[in-house]
Amino acid sequence: MTSRKLHNTAFTLRRFRFGAAAKLRLLIPNLTVAALLLAVFGAAPFIAQTPAAGLHQAPAHASVEVAAAAQSDVARATLDNGLKVVVVRNSLAPVVTVEQNYLVGGNETPEGFPGMAHAQEHMAFRGCSGLTADQISAIFAQLGGFGNADTQQSITQYFSTVPAADLDIALRVDSACMQNIEDSQQEWAQEKGAIEQEVARDLSNPTYKFLTRLNQDMFSGTVYAHDALGTKESFDATTGDMLKDFYRRWYGPNNAILIIAGDVQPDAVLNKVKELYGSIPRKQLPPRPEVNLQPVKSESFMLESNLSYLLAFIAYRMPGTDSPDFAAVRILSDVLASQRGNLYEMVPQGKALQTEFGLAETYHKASVAFSVAVLPAGSDAAPAIADMRKIIGDYAANGVPADLVEAAKRRVIARAQFRRNSIPGLAEAWSDALAARGLNSPDEDVNMARRVTTNDVNRVAKEYLTDKNSITATLKPVPTGEAVSDKGFGGTEQLTSPPTKPVELPAWAASRLLALEQPPAVPTPDEMLLPNGIRLIVRHVTISPTVTVLGNVRHNADMEAPPGKEGISDVLDELFSYGTKTLDRIAFQKALDDIAADESAGYDFSLEVLKEDFSRGVQLLADNELNPALPAEAFSVTQQQLAPFIAGRMKSPSYRTERALAVALLPPNDPVTREVTPQTVSSLTLDDVKRYYANTLRPDLTTIVVIGDVTPGEARAVVEKWFGPWKSAGPKPDVDLPAVPPNKPSAANVPDPTQLQDSVNLSETIPINRFDPDYYPLQLGNHVLGGGFYATRLYHDLRQTTGYVYTVDVRINATKTRSVYTVTYACDPKNTAKARELIQRDLIAMQKDEVTPAELQQAKALLLRQMPLGESSEDSIAGGLLARAQIGLPLDEPARAAKLYFGMTAVQIRAAFAKRIRPDGFVQIVRGPAPQ
Repeated sequence: MTSRKLHNTAFTLRRFRFGAAAKLRLLIPNLTVAALLLAVFGAAPFIAQTPAAGLHQAPAHASVEVAAAAQSDVARATLDNGLKVVVVRNSLAPVVTVEQNYLVGGNETPEGFPGMAHAQEHMAFRGCSGLTADQISAIFAQLGGFGNADTQQSITQYFSTVPAADLDIALRVDSACMQNIEDSQQEWAQEKGAIEQEVARDLSNPTYKFLTRLNQDMFSGTVYAHDALGTKESFDATTGDMLKDFYRRWYGPNNAILIIAGDVQPDAVLNKVKELYGSIPRKQLPPRPEVNLQPVKSESFMLESNLSYLLAFIAYRMPGTDSPDFAAVRILSDVLASQRGNLYEMVPQGKALQTEFGLAETYHKASVAFSVAVLPAGSDAAPAIADMRKIIGDYAANGVPADLVEAAKRRVIARAQFRRNSIPGLAEAWSDALAARGLNSPDEDVNMARRVTTNDVNRVAKEYLTDKNSITATLKPVPTGEAVSDKGFGGTEQLTSPPTKPVELPAWAASRLLALEQPPAVPTPDEMLLPNGIRLIVRHVTISPTVTVLGNVRHNADMEAPPGKEGISDVLDELFSYGTKTLDRIAFQKALDDIAADESAGYDFSLEVLKEDFSRGVQLLADNELNPALPAEAFSVTQQQLAPFIAGRMKSPSYRTERALAVALLPPNDPVTREVTPQTVSSLTLDDVKRYYANTLRPDLTTIVVIGDVTPGEARAVVEKWFGPWKSAGPKPDVDLPAVPPNKPSAANVPDPTQLQDSVNLSETIPINRFDPDYYPLQLGNHVLGGGFYATRLYHDLRQTTGYVYTVDVRINATKTRSVYTVTYACDPKNTAKARELIQRDLIAMQKDEVTPAELQQAKALLLRQMPLGESSEDSIAGGLLARAQIGLPLDEPARAAKLYFGMTAVQIRAAFAKRIRPDGFVQIVRGPAPQ
């Protein structure tokens, strides 16, 4: 599941990387800082969503009033039944995203049933007109499985990204669900368990609890006071008939907007939409609830959290998306978030680990803006809140800098160009503009931003950034005890036949999906080795006048940090944000603002810049990477910030979970078990950091990927000009971890009093690396077990049939030297052991019996169709090239893998699972209440 509302929040905290959390990156990539920040800064809690292999959108048809949009690559139609359709052509990859937007959400739910729209979203995957739940799952599993849905305050969205050649199939399923959703009581009885697991998961997230309380206080007496998630109590009282009634009222073509973006011919697509949706009758829509806002009741509250640091908020009610002032609100938010602004100045002053300003909620009649300061656990939030309040008050009273307003406007315009670099992102941008904002196109949003003046921004700030219009909140960490050893899993297994059976597909789907095909060939990137050892990879793409640069310096702090200097790479990483030897922090950020570029430096570095400013952007990136200022004052501040952060983190459930897993999986004294402590960070000197920089950041360990509207020759000339002076000195450091033996099975529970659910991680080391031939049959077998929603074994057993879990994930995390096999899920404590029993049963079955021909075909289709979907954005293309280059795989590895998967047999899968997987060898780490 992917939270899309994240795009509307300020929970990005761009610079503070919380490097101490990245301990398991090379061993267990899914337990990295990214996973921690996902839970912290917004993932699913902000939107009620359903992970699914399908798409359920709203269909329609009509007198094709086709308006050729201003752009030749956009076509529109409003069908006779009221369905609005927009088709946007984007030839980045042979991929298309279909996004159906129903204009109904949490606002329209019945009194006492706040999750009704969310429940209806789930039930769309449980059977539609002429399609069973198994058929829907099988269809989208074989399409590639890139589908999902979300329910917001005023919209329910169903979206799927599929190969462009399969657009007809996606539209047929979507139109079937517009014609009718079954909403049977039997299916609801099974799905209810899964949706209640989603509720329990979100109620365990501190930022979700914060936003829930904030909305209740900020919007008391209106429908905005509750979100779309729902409650267990209301779901227990919900019936299939109630859901059917909700569907009949709101799911009509005249209450929907269909967005289709990708490598398609717009006119042909509009004709297909007319054919599939045109006969669906429009509906008489109920009246929508009125929103009568009362003045904000200013207050303060504190919530306990399981985070490793303290969050201090000041939230303000602002104009909503319907207001002509909303454009100025967005510019104001960007201005206050600027790293040249006074809020961010709290970071180099040592007053906060990080600060941010942004929008958390954007409703039609109101929005919420907030300032947040991140502080070490155990800090007193009052001084930071006072500082933020004074800074914001000064801006409101005296105005904001005009040059920051212009910089924010330039960024809005630049982002409009960059959104064309992602097919799913383009569909989302159009959906947000039309369905969420009521605009005519995303360009309208850009044009409104262009017209915003500094006076507009200052007027909005003066009117709304007031103490009486604010609510203050603190999320206070609650330390937990050490991991407690458990007896682990026991009991006997009753093996059954494989849980999934062949599904008979409709003829229109079977004719296409039952024939396996090799993925379309992708353009071959140009690859060069520069004289100083930099590996440069260039992919020329002319979708937009932009260029993206991704780079990585191969590095492993566990291998390279001197004894007793653990945490040195984290300190160094933070210092890159303090400017260069030629431009101080403010001047460097202004140089980026002048060209509307986004840049970050360090072991992982990146740049997004308009084509016309490519050379200047690379110059700034290289200056930051090659000549960081590393100032003494900044070192002192960073060291003083990081040490208490690490102290708090070491007491947090997330860290104790990671630590318990690493210690249980790995042999004593393994490099990954080295521990960053406040003492090791406090013992560092600036000279230590400078030596470490000189020894570890080397061009001969660096790969740079350039993708966008720049030729290979142009890219090489620019990169060589600015990165050419970089030289290596001395022998290359060893950055590859040693291989590890199989772990011993064990179990531990990490208490987390803030969680309602158990988060369960089952992991074991397996004796292969990324280059082992068994990697591929294990991956194919994993797609029999998971990845295709109900159509795969684990989802069938743990969600569809029993409702034990909301999601279950199975994966191999393979590096050059070691691999970990992991299954993760979350459930009620009473079901933790039951879910594991089913997982173990399914793994044993994979070893004992060959997967069925239908399962094999579906898993192959899922993997083969996912490959071109990985080309659906420039970021994903560049990221894939960079990852393959740095691990040592051929750049065309996906094409080579496709040939292997295409010819793979069930015998090979069974043999690999029998040889490599130990169903009784897992380390089990449970975070949350003790399993029952």
